[in-house]
Amino acid sequence: MVSRQTTDKNSIETLRRQVDHIDDAIHDLLMERCAVVERIGDLKNGANLTFLSPGREAEIIRRLLSRHLGRFPRASLVRLWRELISGMLCVQGPMSVAVYMPERGAGYLELARDHYGSSTPMTAFRSAGQVVHAVAEGNATVGVLPIPDRDDVEAWWMSLMSDTPDLPRIVSRLPFAGPGPGRGDNKDALSISRASIVATGYDRSWLALETVRDISRARLRTLLGAAGIEPVDMVATQRGDDTWLHLVEISGHVAAEDRRLNRLAEGRHTVLHARVLGGYPVPLTQEELAE
Repeated sequence: MVSRQTTDKNSIETLRRQVDHIDDAIHDLLMERCAVVERIGDLKNGANLTFLSPGREAEIIRRLLSRHLGRFPRASLVRLWRELISGMLCVQGPMSVAVYMPERGAGYLELARDHYGSSTPMTAFRSAGQVVHAVAEGNATVGVLPIPDRDDVEAWWMSLMSDTPDLPRIVSRLPFAGPGPGRGDNKDALSISRASIVATGYDRSWLALETVRDISRARLRTLLGAAGIEPVDMVATQRGDDTWLHLVEISGHVAAEDRRLNRLAEGRHTVLHARVLGGYPVPLTQEELAE
């Protein structure tokens, strides 16, 4: 007579073999995905395109979350795919990250690793300006920087105001899916890169506005609204003797040629110049990650 214990053991071994078979199938698909990504990388290199695409990455994760079923945690799914995406980026070309790290344990390195992969080469810099310089000079693919006007950091965003074509732009906000347990020190950060920015339908943009001096934030909000631009946050202001510079986070995707920017600066009586410093896919909410 076969004991229940023996039957249970046989059932467990059968299920484990099924798991091994599934793992092999996942691995086969992973290698197939890698081969396709290599072909994409070859085409991008031929067309002189940047292989990093934060908007596309966000769309992939949102699509997977929309179809996800079962008890596997949604946050773990996102973390798994972020690691997968990061590995695939390294297949397409050299990938490295410059990280603002004024002191040990400041949290930005953990944010960078969570988003760009545990095996991606990363270099820590003590100043935000060094991070911008590393990306601008092509010594790093991505730079991770503190949110402007927080922690009394330097106004690194002013370095992005030039019209130079290859200048880095803001491309992501971290963490995209919330910080991992015990990591990141509840920090937020922005990523800059020379990657192209595409609209995903869930976006925010960053504008730098040069204005006459002594303009209030309330007046600036009114001018933005009149131009059809919805401000989310007046992030920072740098006051000069003759003009002021304002960093504004706005709702939606705004391209450099957006006609609303022309309307904003029409007449040049208040807003003298308006520049897009980049944008990012909106991070996932707690509701989207809830089980």
